[in-house]
Amino acid sequence: MQRPTRFAIVLLSLAVWVAAAPAQQTPPPNRITLDVVVTPKSGAPVSGLGQQDFTILVNKAAQPIVTFNAISGRQAPIEVVLLVDAVNTNFTNISYERQQIDKFLRADGGRLPYPTSLAIFTDTGTQVQQQSTRDGNELSAALDQTTIGLRDIRRSAGFWGADDRIGLSLNALQSLAARESTRPGRKIILWISPGWPYLSGPEVQLDGKEEQQLFAQVVALSTQLRRAGITLYSVDPLGSGQNVGPEYYYEEFLKGVAKPNQVQLGNLALQVLAVQSGGLALSSGNDIAAHLQQCIVDLESYYEISFDAPPADRPNENHQLEIKVDKPGLTAHTRTGYYSEP
Repeated sequence: MQRPTRFAIVLLSLAVWVAAAPAQQTPPPNRITLDVVVTPKSGAPVSGLGQQDFTILVNKAAQPIVTFNAISGRQAPIEVVLLVDAVNTNFTNISYERQQIDKFLRADGGRLPYPTSLAIFTDTGTQVQQQSTRDGNELSAALDQTTIGLRDIRRSAGFWGADDRIGLSLNALQSLAARESTRPGRKIILWISPGWPYLSGPEVQLDGKEEQQLFAQVVALSTQLRRAGITLYSVDPLGSGQNVGPEYYYEEFLKGVAKPNQVQLGNLALQVLAVQSGGLALSSGNDIAAHLQQCIVDLESYYEISFDAPPADRPNENHQLEIKVDKPGLTAHTRTGYYSEP
């Protein structure tokens, strides 16, 4: 299998994001703020913990906590974006998605716990509802009135259209992140999609220039999502029955890359970005409504914790993050890493 001929073009289009991140959204240089969800092996997030129960590890070294807030999600400034991906999902599955999303939106009489907006991603662009609402019935009616046609990308386009779908998908995510970065509070993106192609493996080789470009993009997108306060959730509408094999392939790319010669396009997979942002990658079964509800439950109680990052020794330095909870049987979920500058 040869590397797709348009692969370098995709990378070049992504490289412009490095300059696209809005400077006005930059927080204090070394202050890192994390949204931390604590859960038992099963069940809803745990509330009632204190600062003394948490330890922040950066590259396995403990860091002093600067600020700590225990937050009840229903009162928190949270906005949700529910995105329907028609680029990476076929027309038949979109029809099933509509039914499941309608079920989710109309549950509890259509009363949504957080302001929510609807986004439709097609190969002609992304349409995002301008005003968010807690009225699920209103959003359901808007989805019913939306025409989602057949995608124009065919198997004959590029590497079965894979390079096109990667470029469109990543640009859609970047544009949505840029939009959300102008809004206050925490932002949640529920991206309903099996994800875009990985185009990674021993038969896909990158040259030095492509590695540099792709690494710069990994750094830029990771930083943009963090600064915008975005947690990304990936909900696979196909379910495990149709995704046997590649279902957990994304786990090979979860560890943050520290230098260009380690990078692959799989490091920008939807599921990878979701987990690294502190969200979930859900793919077991095709009960989309239940998966969406699981994501929302994840927001009911969480902790906002900040620390001052240690100085970096070099540009784009990768730091691994881990939160330890001093309570047996509990696990903390948050962003898994960040990049910093000297």
